[in-house]
Amino acid sequence: MKQWYEELFENYGMKYDNECFTQGTIGECDFIEKEIDYDKSLRILDIGCGTGRHAIELTTRGYAVVGVDLSDSQLKRAREKASVHNLQVLFQKHDARNLPFSHEFDLVIMLCEGGFSLMETDEMNYQILLNASNSLTQKGKLIFTTLNALFPLFHSVKDFLDSSAKEGNAKCGSISFDLMTFREHSIVHAEDDLGNKKELHCNVRYYTPSEITWLLKTLDFNTIDIFGAKLGNFSRDDKLSTEDFEMLVIAEK
Repeated sequence: MKQWYEELFENYGMKYDNECFTQGTIGECDFIEKEIDYDKSLRILDIGCGTGRHAIELTTRGYAVVGVDLSDSQLKRAREKASVHNLQVLFQKHDARNLPFSHEFDLVIMLCEGGFSLMETDEMNYQILLNASNSLTQKGKLIFTTLNALFPLFHSVKDFLDSSAKEGNAKCGSISFDLMTFREHSIVHAEDDLGNKKELHCNVRYYTPSEITWLLKTLDFNTIDIFGAKLGNFSRDDKLSTEDFEMLVIAEK
């Protein structure tokens, strides 16, 4: 039986690119470039690359990027977009829980919940972090965003999602948050690129900053910095607060 995140992204490439949370690519890539000192010799792995928006933008700027995703339809859309711009981007189908890379990349990015935090168990989410770590070179850097567990303690997730959704975007309903597991359960209504309507029972994990720090320490990251993640406007000046739906994590070996 397919998990909700496998069903959602089937034939969803066009719709995905119109979702409100995918509109910050340029600013996010500006931040990534700054974090690696504009060094075009570095190799970048984009885990959960989706339709390739970060991978394509970074390739346009002269970086060598490999994008991996679980969804055939997302990868198809990514290859089409790269082809339109005459770009050579290596897009591969892989499950983030089982990656083949070993110390090959100087930077790994996982943005906009590209796998991590979507898994149905904490062990699976940890496996993704482990694989990201194993993909890095000795002095590599990991940049990712994840759901901030401090947010739903103070705010309604439904109100937040409703306020940013546009016509045609996926809609969340029946949202509940489990304080024992820090998991949000919801029903998502979406329509794919072919006009098929879907009702999906979703289950995602929110993390506290201290959990993320501990998990990354077990994977031998030496420096771990956590900030608020503002769409399209990542910054080390953005101190994490209870107002941030997502947090930005920067970890170095």
